[in-house]
Amino acid sequence: MKIPVHVWMLAAMAAGVAMACWVIGRDGLDAVIHAAAGIGIPGFVGFCLYSAATALFLGGAWVLCVPGLSPWRHLLLFTGARLVREGAADLLPFSQLGGLVVGARVLIARGHRAAQVNAAMAVDITTEMAAQVVFTLFGIAGLAALGHGGSAGIGKGLLGPLLLGAGAMVALSMVFLVAQRWILMFAARLVESHLPAVGARLGDVADGISQVYRQRKRVLGSFLCNLGGWLTSAAGAWLALELMGIHLALGRVLVLESLIFTVRSVGFLIPGALGVQEAAYAMLAPLVGLSSPAALGLSLVKRARDLVQGGAALLGWQWSEFRKARALTRTGQDKHYPGGAANG
Repeated sequence: MKIPVHVWMLAAMAAGVAMACWVIGRDGLDAVIHAAAGIGIPGFVGFCLYSAATALFLGGAWVLCVPGLSPWRHLLLFTGARLVREGAADLLPFSQLGGLVVGARVLIARGHRAAQVNAAMAVDITTEMAAQVVFTLFGIAGLAALGHGGSAGIGKGLLGPLLLGAGAMVALSMVFLVAQRWILMFAARLVESHLPAVGARLGDVADGISQVYRQRKRVLGSFLCNLGGWLTSAAGAWLALELMGIHLALGRVLVLESLIFTVRSVGFLIPGALGVQEAAYAMLAPLVGLSSPAALGLSLVKRARDLVQGGAALLGWQWSEFRKARALTRTGQDKHYPGGAANG
């Protein structure tokens, strides 16, 4: 009996929720909630606004991967699509892969060609992975430096697995960079005899990827924007801790967040990395001098931010879809009833 994919996704999400509850319960629910509540409503609003502003880096990285498109004129549209993409990945049982589909749909619905959007997204993902490798290596170097202190034994014990994970990320990034166009071209040739329309679309995406990579300055700009996105997102955790009344050096927070992002990437198939993020905070936070309850409180604050920011983005997307569907319905009525809907 074949189990549907959505059942696996729901099972993974349930397991993640159970893991998160166990980790939080282990460190004391009261202590975790007390740490999270320290941010207050004004502080939480400020944190959400800061996080929304950092999304401009990610929208810029995506729009730069569309040759011939003005980054400044289309920055807000691509940033909005990126927020929808993140919201779908964090809040819906789709995992990151489903979020990519939803984000692309937003741009296609606004008149951008599907092949162009998908090619740009493939390159954007590549530059994002490359930027994360750089950020992860920074985190590992920082952890090694901090390991000379009181947590040396723990730090050295984790250093090997983290280096192994970073090596795997480098290898995956290289494979994705080198093989993405070849794989699409191979798939296009494979299906073109039976599904010529699908084969043509895959070929268009592959050609689009090649066109993007010929624009080296734009690809470099996408990489730098994604690196800026990683850095500013990590700095947002420092801001949240400050607003919670917990003081930790910015460098230590950047080290912690780079490692948290790496662990979350490993659990990309679990929607929102539920449980994975919480377990990573509980394990890694003491290495930089942050207590486990405080780190889990930070994780709750980030979850609440994802709920508010992602929920707003998804509601905006659904409203846009509703308006488009209503406009199409009215157009259909106008065709059947000359004079427009007002005469109906």
